[in-house]
Amino acid sequence: MEVIRTDIDGVFIIEPRIFEDARGYFFESFSQREFDEKICPITFVQDNESKSSYGVMRGMHFQRPPFSQSKLVRCVRGAVLDVALDIRKGSPTYGRHVAVELTEENHRQFFIPKGFAHGFAVLSDVAVFQYKCDEFYHPEADDGISILDDSLGVDWQIKEHSILSEKDMKHALLKDFDSPFDFLEYSFPSK
Repeated sequence: MEVIRTDIDGVFIIEPRIFEDARGYFFESFSQREFDEKICPITFVQDNESKSSYGVMRGMHFQRPPFSQSKLVRCVRGAVLDVALDIRKGSPTYGRHVAVELTEENHRQFFIPKGFAHGFAVLSDVAVFQYKCDEFYHPEADDGISILDDSLGVDWQIKEHSILSEKDMKHALLKDFDSPFDFLEYSFPSK
């Protein structure tokens, strides 16, 4: 796998090596050994999948400590714009984001470490989205930042057609948010 560093330390785009022939293709979608060597040692404990139609926006989600999560996400059908937002108090990149298009054709994955909010917008007619988490889901720790907050500076490409859950429409704007994540505690270990 090729690991692409982004403008925010700890957020990575991962491109697999794809082997194609007349039968189709094959690639290794996850290798614990390679992930530990190239990104960080991690133990994923839960895999999730969602199916959404064009214009659906999910996010910007995170779990509060002590149940914070790192996520490894990918789109296995269709296309999404996926975004990681730095919400670590004291971070030099606080309030900045990384956006990447994940598609069934490019097979890219996106690693979002603890201390970041995560969200995506569906760009295709239908998208099937899968992700690994290194902490189990804890509904009492579930939280978010408004995905429609213009101050985030994200071009979601579908905003005028957006479909959000009632819960996602109630999240705070970044300016009104008191982050439970401290940069020193949630800084990413350098490789």
